[in-house]
Order: sequence, then structure tokens, then C-alpha cells
Amino acid sequence: MGSETSQKLPVIDFTNINLANKELVKSQIYDALVEYGCFEATFDKIPLDLRKAIFGSLEELFDLPLEKKQVNVCKMKHQGYVGQSPYVPLFESLSIDYPNDFERVNTITNIRWPQGNLNFSKTIHSFTENVTELDEMIRKMILESLGVEKYMEEHMNSTDYLLRVMKYKGPQTSDPKIGLLTHTDQSIFTILYQNEVGGLEVLTKDEKWISYNPSPNSFVVMSGDSLHAWSNGRLHSPLHRVMMSGNETRYCVALFTIPKDGCIIKAPEELVDKDHPLLYKPFDFAELLNYRYSEKGLRDKNILRAYCGV
Repeated sequence: MGSETSQKLPVIDFTNINLANKELVKSQIYDALVEYGCFEATFDKIPLDLRKAIFGSLEELFDLPLEKKQVNVCKMKHQGYVGQSPYVPLFESLSIDYPNDFERVNTITNIRWPQGNLNFSKTIHSFTENVTELDEMIRKMILESLGVEKYMEEHMNSTDYLLRVMKYKGPQTSDPKIGLLTHTDQSIFTILYQNEVGGLEVLTKDEKWISYNPSPNSFVVMSGDSLHAWSNGRLHSPLHRVMMSGNETRYCVALFTIPKDGCIIKAPEELVDKDHPLLYKPFDFAELLNYRYSEKGLRDKNILRAYCGV
């Protein structure tokens, strides 16, 4: 599915948002999410030492014995360790739920390091705190662009965060190998930060694969299925995958913005009209995830449409 293209993801600069350029940035965000479902964000507010420390922490975590990594410490369902799979043999991943809560992060840390690892806890928490600033800024601008500012407080208070950390081994060949299968995210938003080893590819609406070339100050911001449904289809949820080649290891951190337990995803009435009929029935995010990981859900190419399409 799809062919390669020389296109690049849209790049949006968040280094100095002010009254003079806010409207321009807001329109750039909206246009990028409508057309591509994602963009590259330049954001330099995370200190250099913290950006370096996050990858050191990932190496330390993935170097733990397998039995330590496989301990399920997440309260959120379907967020345990993934690895050792014949379908994605290069891929290894695990989650830290509520990463913006230091006590929660430290509790999870102490399960994997009974002697404690305060540096790891501080790095994960501090990194999350910085990236949530970017997430909140973008989400507020989106609601303004959609003309639904009256839901701002409700929307901002209805979300939690999940941090998923990932390791992709180099396949030791120049021929591209699957690192992670083609999928959409079920989140509201995903913000990805990675080392400088490439691999992420995003499928355009006309089925061309765009390769992302990472840099130390850049993040990938991506719409998920929940935002696509909430916006009644206005904002695109893109298919993406990871293709690995060469010898180097790719480390990646993904901050997912997800609905809180019991939150029902429903398009605001202002976004439903005769030109934009309702596309998806209201749904519970946890139930969507249950379907996603069910036998049928794992076979569906369009999970959202299959689960709650009108």
C-alpha cells in the first residue's frame, strides 16, 4: 500500500509564539492536521541536557532483564510490555501511565528498580511536563480554529497522559525491514520525540509514504482517531509505520493525550450540519481500545469506522 514520495511533513515553529504570529501558527496547525493529520513541530523549550538524558534513560530501561520489563505496572489496560514478537521482531515497547504525576512515575520506577532510580523518575517526569506544554498550546489553538472555544475547559479537563517508550533494533541490513506495522493511533494526540535514527513514515491521503527526518529540536505531532471522531472528520488521523534499516538503534518517546476513564467522545453539535453529517456514534475510549485489541479489531483496517461508524 502506497509508494514513496519526496514530500516532507509540514514544519511549524513554536519557538516564539506571540500575539503577532499566533494567528499564523494557528492556521498552519489546522491546515496541516486537515491535510496530513500531522506535522513537525520545532520546539526548543526543552533543555539540551534533558533531551540527552531522556535517551540515556531509555537505554537504561531497555537494558533491564526481560522479566523486569514484562512486569505490568500500568493501571491503563492494553499498555503493558510489547516485544519478542515474530511479527515485529525489531520492536520493544512499554508504557508509563500518568507520567505528569511524579509520585506515580516514581512508584513505577521503584517496581523495576527496587533500590530506586531517582534520576530516571525525574527525567521522565520533567520531560513530560515540558511536552505537555506543547500539547496544551496546540489543542487550545485547534478548538479556536474549529470555533468551539466554549468547550475549552471541558476538553482540557477531560484528558490524561500516557507515555510510551520504544526501542527499534537496527536490522543489520540496508534493506528496509518492518519496525512497526501500519496503524493509526486511537489517542486524541500523539507527540513523538526520537533520536536521530530515521524510520517513521506517514501515509498521505493519496497513499504516498512521507519519511520523517528527525532533528534534536523537532517533534512529530499527530492526530489520533479520537480527535478525528470528535472533530467529525475534519482533522485527519493518518496511517503511519516504522521501517528500519542499517545498524543503529532507534529510541522514541511518544506522549499520548487520551480521554479520561468514562469520557464519551462525541462531536460537538456545532460541527455537525447538512454539509458535515455525523460520521461516528458517541463512544467510550476504553471500549474502543478493547475493540482495537480484540480478535476482530486486530483484523480491521479502519478500526474507528468498524467500531462506531454511522
